[in-house]
Amino acid sequence: MPIALAIAFSTLGCGDASAPAMPDTSYSDRQEASIPTPAETDTEAVEILFLGDSITAGYGVDRARAFPSVVEMRLREAGYSVNAIDAGVSGDTSTGGLNRLDWLLQRPIDILVLELGGNDGLRGLDLSMTRSNLGAIIERTRETWPDVEVVLVGMQVPPNLGRDYTREFAAMYPEVANQHETHFVAFLADGFEDIVHLLQDDGIHPTEEGHALIAEKVEAVIEPIVAQRQSPA
Repeated sequence: MPIALAIAFSTLGCGDASAPAMPDTSYSDRQEASIPTPAETDTEAVEILFLGDSITAGYGVDRARAFPSVVEMRLREAGYSVNAIDAGVSGDTSTGGLNRLDWLLQRPIDILVLELGGNDGLRGLDLSMTRSNLGAIIERTRETWPDVEVVLVGMQVPPNLGRDYTREFAAMYPEVANQHETHFVAFLADGFEDIVHLLQDDGIHPTEEGHALIAEKVEAVIEPIVAQRQSPA
């Protein structure tokens, strides 16, 4: 079960340990088939890899309405040529993301949007491992594609995991972003009651409207990067 971005989607729905577990989905043939090879795409396009869990995968909504697709659509409407590669897998951990990274990096990547670690937190895993995995994903991507720009997405865990763990988890993301000199997207809600209408019935995953909000926040960070590499048509 993923943690939503630090906008606290999942904190609303995960107030106790009895919350239902999300499906642990493998990287299926359907998902692999959805990632185009370089020959199938515009070679001049900016390639954006979204590596994440069920938030990135658009659990419970049409995948075309998940925030990676919405970001792609908005950038194209702005006149940019971009390809969004949605590599979100429900139930994935930072270890899982690292394990499948080499396959994903077989094609050129200009921007990596990294949204992982939430499932690590819900399982109470040692955060030194999560921190190490996130760093390894960032550095391995840079080793493969030296000109890549990395955008790290911040997350939160529910308070029932303990005050110290919750605080350490939230602080980990800006610290990793600073250590590895990445861009950072943080979502801070003034009040959880203001975003209830953006959740599905499970109280965890964002609706289409919720994904549109996430896309808006992520696009605000990505668009200047794209603009440096490509002038809008």
